[in-house]
Amino acid sequence: MASAPQAANLPMFYNDLMPLNSRDHANWSARSTENATWIVGQHAIPLTAEEFVHASRAYPIVFSSAETPVPLALMGLNEGVNTYFDDAGKLTETVYVPAYARRYPFMLAKLTPESEELSLCFDPTSDLIGEFDDGNKLFDGEKPSESCQATLDFCRNFEEAGMRTTAFVEELVKHDLLMEGEVAIQQTGNEQPYVYRGFKMIDQEKLRDLRGDVLRTMNQNGMLALIFAHMFSLEHMSELFSRQVQQGKGPIPALTN
Repeated sequence: MASAPQAANLPMFYNDLMPLNSRDHANWSARSTENATWIVGQHAIPLTAEEFVHASRAYPIVFSSAETPVPLALMGLNEGVNTYFDDAGKLTETVYVPAYARRYPFMLAKLTPESEELSLCFDPTSDLIGEFDDGNKLFDGEKPSESCQATLDFCRNFEEAGMRTTAFVEELVKHDLLMEGEVAIQQTGNEQPYVYRGFKMIDQEKLRDLRGDVLRTMNQNGMLALIFAHMFSLEHMSELFSRQVQQGKGPIPALTN
């Protein structure tokens, strides 16, 4: 069911990456849109740990089944299904949108594998950035504009949150708290439930069996609150199933991924 960001060189959403600079993009602008076409059909969006509480109010939060698990906000229970964005990429109701999706078409990236610094890059295939009259200018002379600086700060904060999220997941793995997840949803009129797999979740039995000193540390450093946000968010699984049914986008039987 839930898949991690693409394993290819380019992360999910991005078709290409180009470094932003004042020489080649002196007259470029960036504009906003209500139609996030890049998120259409994406059922699982990467999430940082700091977003768990906000995201848990709307979405189930799970972990990918990769060797290095990634937290994901589920917007659909099946590949290619997003119940919160319509076919034009417009948000159908007011809910929290993960930062991973909001930073597009920008991101910080290394220009070379050997580089230790991250540079502000963008997807040149996006129509949100270019040499046009509307939007916010990216440069004021050779210096980044206020808008560009705000984008850079947002991307830096995202990268820092990503590192903290990696540390959080490493602690979960260290204490063997993640297990393969399975959700069975019974639909009225069908004998067999629809079973969804392909993700990881907290093993509540192992959580209960943790030593007191480990639990105390997790409580003090905020990990326990994140774990509970994830666990409570799983109550949205049945709601998400119902959204798919109402929108004519599911369910799909015998999904085992």
